[in-house]
Amino acid sequence: MSISYGDVFQQHSKYHRHEMPQHYLDWNTRPPLYKTYPQVPHIHLPEPTHPKTPSLFTILQARKSVRNYLDESISKTQISQLLWATTGIRRIELGLAYRTAPSAGALYPIETYLVVNNVTGVSQGIYHYSIQQHQLEELRVGDFRNDITQAALDQNMCATASVIFVWTGVFSRSKWKYGQRAYRYVYLDCGHIAENLALTATGLGLGTCQIAALYDDEINQLLDIDGVTESVIYLSVVGHGKK
Repeated sequence: MSISYGDVFQQHSKYHRHEMPQHYLDWNTRPPLYKTYPQVPHIHLPEPTHPKTPSLFTILQARKSVRNYLDESISKTQISQLLWATTGIRRIELGLAYRTAPSAGALYPIETYLVVNNVTGVSQGIYHYSIQQHQLEELRVGDFRNDITQAALDQNMCATASVIFVWTGVFSRSKWKYGQRAYRYVYLDCGHIAENLALTATGLGLGTCQIAALYDDEINQLLDIDGVTESVIYLSVVGHGKK
């Protein structure tokens, strides 16, 4: 009989009145908020603009999952807008950088990677989003359409979309404060980010579809992460949808 690990986690990570976990925050051991790749090439992105878009309610009405894409590129400016809208820095207050999506405890455990298929001015390859610098860090150059498609249970939209957003969780950032309950918050944080992407893409006239069906370790290997301290959580494709 298989262990119902999801049910076990749900029960064991509950909070109970008068039984709240006691935890001392050691600020000397707090994990860093940002992951960086200082030794790789960096690609400058245009400053994110705030183009005139339909109203929020119009965008909500229009948002849908798009799985069929045209063979058309999206611009570096659009990539800039999408990245900023998902997890970019919107203000700095008292030395704290607050982002566009909410995060439990402002711990921001989610990292963003891109698999670029067809973006004007950006070579095909795998990139990491440097949030502080609002730049792309070039990890691997090449055509990874087949790799990401196979890792996403052979969903062909990964091969035809212009770009695939790949979100990972750096679990220690949240566990530092919340212990095992942190996993609940990491998944919620990622959902907030994905919704920001879906709405922004719709407002820019682009299609998007979120993907949770994936072979975790195949994508982890593609990103060269260990799958334990950092692991893939969610994907989203973006491109020009077929009418």
